[in-house]
Amino acid sequence: MASDSKPSVPLTLPVLPLDDEVVLPGMVVPLDLSDNDVRAAVEAAQAAARPGGGKPRVLLVPRVDGTYAGTGVLGTVEQVGRLSDGDPGALIRGLGRVRIGAGTTGPGAALWVEGSTVEETLPEPLPGQVTDLIKEYKALATSWLKKRGAWQVVDRVQQIDGVGALADNSGYSPFLTVEQKVALLETADPVARLKLATAQLREHLAEQDVAETIAKDVQEGVDKQQREFLLRRQLEAVRKELRDLNGEAEGDESDDYRARVEAADLPEKVREAALKEVEKLERSSDQSPEGSWIRTWLDTVLELPWNERTEDRYDIRGARAVLDAEHAGLDDVKERITEYLAVRKRRAERGLGVVGGRRGGAVLALVGPPGVGKTSLGESVAHAMGREFVRVALGGVRDEAEIRGHRRTYVGALPGRIVRAIKEAGSMNPVVLLDEIDKVGSDFRGDPAAALLEVLDPAQNHTFRDHYLEVELDLSDVVFLATANVLEAIPEALLDRMELVRLDGYTEDEKVVIARDHLLPRQLERAGLEPGEVVLEDASLRRLAGEYTREAGVRTLERALSRLLRKVAAQHELGDRELPFAVGPDDLRELIGRPHHVPESAQDPAERRTAVPGVATGLAVTGAGGDVLFVEASLADPETGAAGLTLTGQLGDVMKESAQIALSFLRSHGAELELPVTGLKDRGVHIHFPAGAVPKDGPSAGVTMTTALASLLSGRLVRTDVAMTGEVSLTGRVLPIGGVKQKLLAAHRAGITTVVIPKRNEADLDDVPAEILEKLEVHPVTDVRQVLEIALAPAAVPVGVAAA
Repeated sequence: MASDSKPSVPLTLPVLPLDDEVVLPGMVVPLDLSDNDVRAAVEAAQAAARPGGGKPRVLLVPRVDGTYAGTGVLGTVEQVGRLSDGDPGALIRGLGRVRIGAGTTGPGAALWVEGSTVEETLPEPLPGQVTDLIKEYKALATSWLKKRGAWQVVDRVQQIDGVGALADNSGYSPFLTVEQKVALLETADPVARLKLATAQLREHLAEQDVAETIAKDVQEGVDKQQREFLLRRQLEAVRKELRDLNGEAEGDESDDYRARVEAADLPEKVREAALKEVEKLERSSDQSPEGSWIRTWLDTVLELPWNERTEDRYDIRGARAVLDAEHAGLDDVKERITEYLAVRKRRAERGLGVVGGRRGGAVLALVGPPGVGKTSLGESVAHAMGREFVRVALGGVRDEAEIRGHRRTYVGALPGRIVRAIKEAGSMNPVVLLDEIDKVGSDFRGDPAAALLEVLDPAQNHTFRDHYLEVELDLSDVVFLATANVLEAIPEALLDRMELVRLDGYTEDEKVVIARDHLLPRQLERAGLEPGEVVLEDASLRRLAGEYTREAGVRTLERALSRLLRKVAAQHELGDRELPFAVGPDDLRELIGRPHHVPESAQDPAERRTAVPGVATGLAVTGAGGDVLFVEASLADPETGAAGLTLTGQLGDVMKESAQIALSFLRSHGAELELPVTGLKDRGVHIHFPAGAVPKDGPSAGVTMTTALASLLSGRLVRTDVAMTGEVSLTGRVLPIGGVKQKLLAAHRAGITTVVIPKRNEADLDDVPAEILEKLEVHPVTDVRQVLEIALAPAAVPVGVAAA
């Protein structure tokens, strides 16, 4: 902003040079008269002053490196006397700026010059920008003065109203250089001068904040080091006193680790690696982070049970008795564990415990639907063998380091779950249960399933290396049990290293035994009931298992028992039920409601799914075990023109192909089967699988779809008590499928009495419990024509009428 200037006044004044110093208008400064130039200027001003004409006047001009500035300050000699140190001095007050002109002569030895005053005025009132600038400068100056404790000066600065006077007041600032003060002196515009002073003060405050931060950090670091040094000295003194009190020899932490390593029962290679780490610890300083890593590693190595092993219980009959007592059924698993113990006993008796550095470790994969006792079986195996048991949950694990451990270079590195399981067990031959191995995932952190390949290979795991330990760990004497629900989810290379044992679910009789001997006592205790207060008859348990639950395992059955006992306990507390109480089959509906799963054979004939032509009952295997699968078929009206095959029910590609094969077979062999298939060209065929929210795939529903279409075309109903499974070919051959045992168990649970299976699956019937085979009429067939003869009921209406 430009200011309005008044006419300048010519002056002739003696020059008082200021070496490396600047005086601004409004400042009052003492000057030493021992300097010749200063004394000459003051004496000349006194000589030129007229009596009664005012105080002597001088021109204060900065002189930097022998060069005079172009602008000076008119000053008056207020007083001449002695300074605080006793030297002669003069008190000079700066009044205003003077532009220096040509030199002239005058009295005394001083240099005289001509000059003109500089007068500036500002408009009234002041613009808003100037007012904001004044506030900013005062705020910055107040902040700086408060840091220095100059509270009296703060009030003085706040009382200054003039723009130019406020800017010139910064001449007192000790942090300004001579060049910065000269720039303020030569800036005639008061607003521009105040902006310059504000910028200089702001820059200084920023530098001061940085300097204070650095000084604070340095001081805190010094204080921390001093405190740490003091605490360490105190700690050493306390340790020395404790050693003296206990009569121990003096030694440091590294000596303690060396003694522990030498005293520990470690394998030779592990001992060498541990001693090398102790030497590194001895060379490292207390402040080094490497020392912390080494101490953690040494603690982990020393805590592992390198040579600790539990004695196996070689009472084969006693081990089998333990398995039978804790689990009903599961004969395959029990036989495999019994075989393992028998072989180990014979090898130990003949001195063949270790052959080629390896032991006869076992890796069993227990695959089956949820709730059949896979996890609890691991504890029973450990109990039967007299070993420690450790469960490692792998569900949702996606980091390879969870299996093999982290490298020690990482912050927070830990050994893998296998090493931690050995450490937790306290022996080198525990039973380790790898639970939910089919739920292991992979991402950018690696594939944990691939890391398990070495762990579960009996030919390699005697030299297993964890990334954290980096020493060989013998896992060959560990019995690994892996559990999974879905066999297909386990990688093939990993499955190849394990011995597969299938748990296909329990029969109804086995469920009754499990509920009576295991589930009911446990739930009575949880419900706060004594064993004799609530009694369930076998008929009640059988109805619970058959009509209130439909599952391969017993989890839902246990929940039903828990609900029933809670209901009885609550009724007793309310005074509605007397104890002891025997729960009969007819009491179940009153206590826990209506049955959820009524067999098709027990329903009203008109309400059965197969009460109309075109509906057949198939068998399938899901993640929850075996289950029945209904297939519905229908023909579109010829007038709609919707020809072709429509499939619904969220089917996979293999099942869609099976439907095409079934339709093609009927079209090509319709005359042979006495089916009216001539109208199929103009009519659309729709095949639907209920429970459309569940994905379905596989070829085993081929005969079921063929039977449903044949029933639709012939008008003959499919027998309610018949279920079927098998793949069909274009020539009508029935091909083998998988999961026969699970499917037959599902058929039995659903109340089916007749089952059709492929002839080539007849050998799989050996795995089905005998009590199930006694209750089922199983028909092994080789051709789909045999299936139709067994499954289709006699025609109730003529064939032509049904197809119309």
